[in-house]
Amino acid sequence: MSGPLTGVRVLEFTNLAPVPFAATMLADLGADVVRVDRHDAVTGGPGRPGDPLARGRRSIALDLKHPEAIAVALRLAESADVLVEGFRPGVCERLGIGPDACLDANPRLVYARISGWGQDGPGAKEAGHDLDYLAVSGALAPIGPAGAPPTPPLNYVADFAGGGMLAVVGILAALWERERSGRGQVVDAAMVEGAALLSAQLHGLLADGMWTGPRGGNLLDGGAPFYRCYTCADDRFVAVAALEPRFYAALLAGLGLVDEDLPGQYDEAGWPLLHETFAAVLATGTRDEWAERFAGTDACVTPVLDPAEAPHHPQAAARRSFVNVGGQVQPAPAPRLSRTPSGVQGPAPVPGAHTREVLAGAGFGEAEIGELVRSGAVAVER
Repeated sequence: MSGPLTGVRVLEFTNLAPVPFAATMLADLGADVVRVDRHDAVTGGPGRPGDPLARGRRSIALDLKHPEAIAVALRLAESADVLVEGFRPGVCERLGIGPDACLDANPRLVYARISGWGQDGPGAKEAGHDLDYLAVSGALAPIGPAGAPPTPPLNYVADFAGGGMLAVVGILAALWERERSGRGQVVDAAMVEGAALLSAQLHGLLADGMWTGPRGGNLLDGGAPFYRCYTCADDRFVAVAALEPRFYAALLAGLGLVDEDLPGQYDEAGWPLLHETFAAVLATGTRDEWAERFAGTDACVTPVLDPAEAPHHPQAAARRSFVNVGGQVQPAPAPRLSRTPSGVQGPAPVPGAHTREVLAGAGFGEAEIGELVRSGAVAVER
């Protein structure tokens, strides 16, 4: 193990996107992450070693409906520094592994809960997905073209940034505070609040009267002709982000428009003409031709790469921003630390692959482990 979190022990209860993403970040930073998989996930199959949301941890399989499995989970929590769960509010309490029970067993535990709506409030127990949290947070409405419904930005914003990454921030803050108080606490990371937090700049622009147009008609949502994507001759795209005047001047130079009689950059009445002009010019060359022309300039024009192309970009290749794990190319750990660098601790485990190892490390004897397996409370890889 390596990284700044070496020695930190994390117990992850398997769940959807934000929970494994948070656990992956912690594992990349050096934490010893044990994932609690479902009992019925142990199928004897080969697993997915290249799963980027499961890399770098060990797996134990528990049947959380079994009383003895709950006792095992609480015993594991006794020696953990962090617990991460993403069940609906109230589920862990009903199972007997809620924060009260776990903090009674281990007062130093940082108990991180990732949910859509938060742990309380009238809608806390309602179902939802990234798009719902994004919609209610106010962050979705500005995204998309004018005259069309808002565009889902995949599930980057609420799930991964507003949920998983926000939880990691809370976990690190709680671990730091524990160094002074000696006590753990509960981290309540609500994706709807994380998405709202990510829109903080937009609220500032609204308050200052700098975001007044409809969707697709403002500075950063595609309304500005110098901050949007354009179609090239090969039906691929370039991204233009020449916000500052000197970058805009470089854009005009690269497009061969320096001597043209055009509206001013921030003359909103002239934006339709600028958009039409830029679109016509950029349609005369391929994406890669424009990328080559603008390379080394400050025009802020870049090729829109497909995910499979991104690892081959010169900057990504030079910094090794992508790694091969279990035969799959995936993003490398980030951010980078100079003295205690992070790194991928290993491929994704087969569910239940480390059940015996984890239990032995928690002080369970061989006979006790065998009885737990026979009772069905735990499962081992077949």
